[in-house]
Amino acid sequence: MTESRFPGRWLGGAALVLGPALMLAGVLLRAGHHFFFPDQLAAYASDPTTMFAAYSLFLAGNIVLWPGVAVLAQRIGATRPALAAWGGALVTFGLFARAFHAGVDHLAFQLVRVQDLSAATQAVADSYGAYHIVSALSLAIMAGWVVLAVGAWRAGVFGLARAVALSTMAALPLGVLKGTTLLSIVAVAGLAAVLVPFGVQTLREAVRESLREGTKPGTLLGWVGAVLAASAAMALLGVLG
Repeated sequence: MTESRFPGRWLGGAALVLGPALMLAGVLLRAGHHFFFPDQLAAYASDPTTMFAAYSLFLAGNIVLWPGVAVLAQRIGATRPALAAWGGALVTFGLFARAFHAGVDHLAFQLVRVQDLSAATQAVADSYGAYHIVSALSLAIMAGWVVLAVGAWRAGVFGLARAVALSTMAALPLGVLKGTTLLSIVAVAGLAAVLVPFGVQTLREAVRESLREGTKPGTLLGWVGAVLAASAAMALLGVLG
């Protein structure tokens, strides 16, 4: 709990476990519909609860993941600083870009709700491909994971097989209202298979370090409870505006 480097093992380890798991849950939950926007909007019109949950889970995982990327980049940077800097930066910028896409997804779904499916589909079709500055980060979304995976392999953080699995995230479809394909499942499953065990390992290291420093187990549980309570309070305040 006292590690000086930001974001530290606790936050980074939790992000490495939760981020990929949430993203995979979202990808699987919206499977079964064609991935392009007219079918995604139609799926929302027929089952708004499931589609809202699917897109929300993916966005939550995408947001949560950044501290885990930072911790991985730190490990890589111990021996391969250039690859760590490029890989960590590109992946993080790519996460920002996907968060922007998720905001557009949310607005499109609300058009279905407050108007109708036809009007929402026409609005998205008429504006699809409109320029925005986040378009400049499209390459970062794809290339970042490859650079980070190469760095993890060259630094000895991951073996070749795990590095290849991590790099499959470059194949995850990007953009507005992109649903699930087989490639999507492979990409996010590869991410989870690599980062979740690494996150568990990081959390174990955090526990051992805290116990060596004399932190009592009850104090650790207290911190966990405080974080959960703070998260619940933030969620409630967000709903209240």
